[in-house]
Amino acid sequence: MTSKPSGTLLASLQSVDTERIREISRKHLWQPLLQHSLLETQKPLVITEGKGCYLIDSEGHEYLDAFSGLWAVNIGYGRQEVADAVYRQMNQLNYYPLSQLNVPAALLAEKLASILPGDLERIFFVNSGSEAVETALKIARQYGRQKYPGENRYKIISRYRSYHGFTMGALSATGQKMRKRKFEPLVPGFLHAHPPYCYRCPLNLKYPACNIQCAEEIGNIIQHEGKESVAAVIAEPIIGGGGVIVPPPEYFPKLRKICDDHGVLLIADEVITGFGRTGTLFASEAFNIRPDMITLAKGISSAYLPLAACATTPEVFDVFLGSPGAELEFGQVSTFGGHPVACAAGLANLDILLRERLWENSAEVGSYLLKGLEQLKEFPIVGDVRGKGLLAGIEIVKDENKTPADDKIIGTILKEAREEGVIVGRMAMAVTDYNNVVALSPPLSLKKEEADRIVNALQKSIGKVARSL
Repeated sequence: MTSKPSGTLLASLQSVDTERIREISRKHLWQPLLQHSLLETQKPLVITEGKGCYLIDSEGHEYLDAFSGLWAVNIGYGRQEVADAVYRQMNQLNYYPLSQLNVPAALLAEKLASILPGDLERIFFVNSGSEAVETALKIARQYGRQKYPGENRYKIISRYRSYHGFTMGALSATGQKMRKRKFEPLVPGFLHAHPPYCYRCPLNLKYPACNIQCAEEIGNIIQHEGKESVAAVIAEPIIGGGGVIVPPPEYFPKLRKICDDHGVLLIADEVITGFGRTGTLFASEAFNIRPDMITLAKGISSAYLPLAACATTPEVFDVFLGSPGAELEFGQVSTFGGHPVACAAGLANLDILLRERLWENSAEVGSYLLKGLEQLKEFPIVGDVRGKGLLAGIEIVKDENKTPADDKIIGTILKEAREEGVIVGRMAMAVTDYNNVVALSPPLSLKKEEADRIVNALQKSIGKVARSL
């Protein structure tokens, strides 16, 4: 016999004892990227509600979330349409693996194939961006062995400062020393090139006279390693967690040609940049990228439920076809990949995104926001402002020599902005002594007056820090 819910959980969510939640968390939660000894003096927010671009904490304070949680809530918080879709699906079929079919997964795959750039039309569902990247890397290695029998195409080329995920393969592709060093040795076969970082060109060149040597470097690596050993290049269209690094327009067409010349796959990691974030549906369109694979997460469900995917072209997928027993099929299974409830959330999310054409608002309001952020250069500590659509980075320096600001300065800017009612993000545990970029990634429904509020909060917080130095 089943018992009725006691109502305790519902009551605990409606009437929150903030200090009790913090105490429970200190005892039992292991939060990411946090030194927990700080919790003896620091008091993290207890977030209890979200609506549109705004969050409310357990003490009733309202914040404009200019970071979308973690680059993720593209359609904004509190969309009833998504909640209703999830509720209906849970009542009808709460779970069954994709060893058989479910309706939401099939329909979402069809929807994705219809909007993805180029001919990316085969969808493998997983649960997080890290898993999507891990899947792409495994597909690339198996593809290399089956497409080029007798060769051993297993090496993956990435860029320094990039972030591709926390699983061991994705972490091996990541170009951030601070995220990797405590878990080494990592997976063999991963190589790194310099990023297209014009503000701090690692090759000491100047754009456009540089002839995009950072892309040419990847071609040189392939030649030196031998193309018969290289499976793929993986790249974020805009390097996100490594500092919101926007490439020059010639970069990706040149990289595509290099990959074509050597028969190497190009993987676009659009976990952050996908689904309208940069002012087009996908950043691959904005930067003229024709990827062989694309990794998707975050905006695929706007973080209403965990959902991610790796999509490939038919040319990649066909290499995995053959007679039963030939062992050509992709050797991976995901228990929750293609979860019917998560896919129902994804479908409802995309319905909103496409119906409201939120990528167009991202382009318009994003341009307005970037223009406002340019005003921050009045402060000597603002070295660079860069971005595209509703994705922006503000690089904070100490002097005219571009000496990067330290963690204390960046932390104070974030704290002061929060005091002004705006939550912004930052680089964290990426590059030693260079975690000096404040990051913005608000919901794509952001209005111009809300963009003004973000700029005003940063003017006050950065100005206050600048005057104290």
